[in-house]
Amino acid sequence: MAARAAFQLTAPTVPVFVIAVVLALAALIAHFGGVAIPWVSGHVVETLTAAFAVLTVGVVFRGL
Repeated sequence: MAARAAFQLTAPTVPVFVIAVVLALAALIAHFGGVAIPWVSGHVVETLTAAFAVLTVGVVFRGL
C-alpha cells in the first residue's frame, strides 16, 4: 500500500491568484518600468514576497 502524502496541494481560487498576480505586476512595473506606485516603489522585494506568500497560502490551504 502506498504511503499517503502529508498534505495535498490544491489549485488556488481565482481571487487569490488575481491578488498574487496584481501584487507581482505592481512590483515589477514599479521596479523595471520606473512608475512610482505608492508604497510598492519603496518596497519591491516585500511586495514580491507578499505575492508569493499569498499564492503559497492559496495552494497549501484548501478552499482559500
